[in-house]
Amino acid sequence: MDTANPRALAAVPQFGTAAPHARAEDEPALAPGERHRQLLAAVATDRDQLAFIALFNHFAPRIKAYMKKLGASEEDADELAQDALFTVWRRAETYDPARSAVSSWIFTIARNLRIDRARRDQRRVLDAGDPLLLPTAEPAADEQVEVRQQQSRVRFALLSLPAEQAAVVNLAFYEGLSHGDIAARLALPLGTVKSRLRLAFQRIRLVLEDDRASAQAPADSPPQRVAA
Repeated sequence: MDTANPRALAAVPQFGTAAPHARAEDEPALAPGERHRQLLAAVATDRDQLAFIALFNHFAPRIKAYMKKLGASEEDADELAQDALFTVWRRAETYDPARSAVSSWIFTIARNLRIDRARRDQRRVLDAGDPLLLPTAEPAADEQVEVRQQQSRVRFALLSLPAEQAAVVNLAFYEGLSHGDIAARLALPLGTVKSRLRLAFQRIRLVLEDDRASAQAPADSPPQRVAA
């Protein structure tokens, strides 16, 4: 972190008068991965400020260098490094040592933040000449009714989903996140995310098919038997 940058210093939590650097000679010799796990565990369980500063001092410059290597500017790389480490401060208790090393988990957070920022920037930059932004012909009245009915059916289908399935669908289609990003956002295994999306789509398809069949069936037709 650039200690000459007042903005960077202002972003660091206020930890009283605690010294920002731990003395290496006062600590037992541990492998870096184990040391990082101990520091993160201290942040998660005790909100240990010195442990967080040690993680910050180790990972912030490395994340910043990595972001610059990926093409980020000096300022953006610095902000992404800070945002990533403060996400670690807020979400330390969600880390699962059985799934990844601390370094992998922290760099995944940083990469996801960079992807989110890139997507926001792309949405803000619009080309006035883009054909997709030009007005289209007004649809016929019967088409508008069909669209509204379809939208209503989709909303009903989404409302019928269990909460855990609705969460992954919203992240996938309303926020545009990939399966990997959703897994990182919700701290879930990638297989769980894919399974919930698959179950959600199956449920939505069944609801829509049932609604469509009901709308197309003659009013005097006998009810159809549904196989168990």
